[in-house]
Amino acid sequence: MIKIIIADDHQLFIDGIKSLVKTMKNMEIVAEVNNGKELLEVLEKKTCDIVLMDINMPEMDGIEATKLVKTKHPLLKILMLTMFSSRDYIEKLLRAGADGYILKNTGKAELQEAIETLMNGESYFSKEVTERIMEGLQKKKNMEKSTYLVELTEREIDVLKLIVQEFTTAEIAEKLFISTHTVETHRKNLISKLNVRNIAGLVKYAMQNGLVEL
Repeated sequence: MIKIIIADDHQLFIDGIKSLVKTMKNMEIVAEVNNGKELLEVLEKKTCDIVLMDINMPEMDGIEATKLVKTKHPLLKILMLTMFSSRDYIEKLLRAGADGYILKNTGKAELQEAIETLMNGESYFSKEVTERIMEGLQKKKNMEKSTYLVELTEREIDVLKLIVQEFTTAEIAEKLFISTHTVETHRKNLISKLNVRNIAGLVKYAMQNGLVEL
């Protein structure tokens, strides 16, 4: 059973998410809070697998809460549910350690897919968010390429491009005609070489350094 906490200051939204989750198999809401401070307090008493987090909340917003939660509970997954799709917010949340980012106007199918994707160890970004990420990469495409060419192999760059485009391990393996084990090895090597902690870190690094072109 996937245990979920909702962090949002709008009760109507919380009620809507609760209604959706009730229709999903193997998922349950174990707590609901109205800000980041309350979330941290609840996490001292309750265990959960994933937090559905808003950005704008009183006392402590979702960005600051994400930083603190990831420091104290690094294995906890955080899925941002927000109306904001600007690159500025996306970059801040990636730096904070968010595992996924979808918009509040999403439907049940995407919400369920996002939760399951995060629980399988992958990151999840909605189509709109991915477009913002790719826009940022496009704007930085004329940056110096020599930096990453020295550190990353051609195959690692291929894998990184596909990771940023949200392809799964199996899909990357199929596209590059390699095994899923080899993909995972490249993924681990990328995380090690680029000194990041997870897939969100790889995406953030690519955004900041212009490593991927459309």
